Amino acid sequence: MNILVTGGTGFIGRPLCSFLQNAGHKLVIQTRSAQSTNIASAKTSIKSTADNSNIKRIYQLSQLNSNDKFDVVINLTGEPIADKRWSKKQKQEILRSRIDKTEELIQFFQQANNKPAVFISGSAIGYYGIAPSNNEINDDATDKEKGDDSFSSQLCQKWELSARQAEKLGIRTCLLRTGIVLGINGGALKKMLPPFKLGLGGKIGSGTQWMPWIHIDDMIGLIDLCINNKDISGAINCTAPNPVTNLTFTKTLAAAINRPAIFPMPAFVIKLLMGQMGEELLLNGKKVVPKKALDFGYQFKYQQLDIALKDIV
Repeated sequence: MNILVTGGTGFIGRPLCSFLQNAGHKLVIQTRSAQSTNIASAKTSIKSTADNSNIKRIYQLSQLNSNDKFDVVINLTGEPIADKRWSKKQKQEILRSRIDKTEELIQFFQQANNKPAVFISGSAIGYYGIAPSNNEINDDATDKEKGDDSFSSQLCQKWELSARQAEKLGIRTCLLRTGIVLGINGGALKKMLPPFKLGLGGKIGSGTQWMPWIHIDDMIGLIDLCINNKDISGAINCTAPNPVTNLTFTKTLAAAINRPAIFPMPAFVIKLLMGQMGEELLLNGKKVVPKKALDFGYQFKYQQLDIALKDIV
């Protein structure tokens, strides 16, 4: 298949493109950076065996024309949400980088002589809103609106609304409501490991907030499921079947690297250092499960956090 991937050199994009390349697909990767598309170096348990002869890199979607044909379009682009404090300017950039790129893709679809069969677009479990210690299960069996007025929820709702315009063009559309993706090359673990390796890790706030997680290999597996199963559309929770609380997560991570987890990070410190970003992403969380993926028969490689972390670290 011919596949267009935006954000193809990011944390999820690099191993995903390696996987798709190994499967024999031809890729066009749109990236904002000038870094190499030698995706074979992506560190994941999915090994790359192909060269880069079936990969083309572009920097702007305007480099495409109406005769370019893609069977699948995967939209992963976006300013990292947790890299900086959420100033007004940063929130605008986080929103703009997602909505503007999605709108560009919709415009490309409208003009394309051959529309893709499936459009797979990023989102996040932040869609469901925030709650300090809410045990209500949030699944993707229905598309009922469950969000709130938090920034992370509003961001995901607007992003999904933009992506859903593809449905009106007859394009099957899947929305990846992604949890905490675990991999060695980026994401939450890259930031958490240094203090934990020094024995300075511990729970954040009360520790009762939920942390729905997913191993990078299963993240890629779910995207592949969306590509190949024509019956899947709408939102799909990209999380492992067994979410854990922050307290359990930190204890499990410490055990995986044989370190203690005895230095808690009080909530007031998080709020002081990180502001709204820390409050929404670190001190709050909802219990999210991947009902749709399980209903469609997806077999998770990593269902338990301890096994996933041992594989990675």
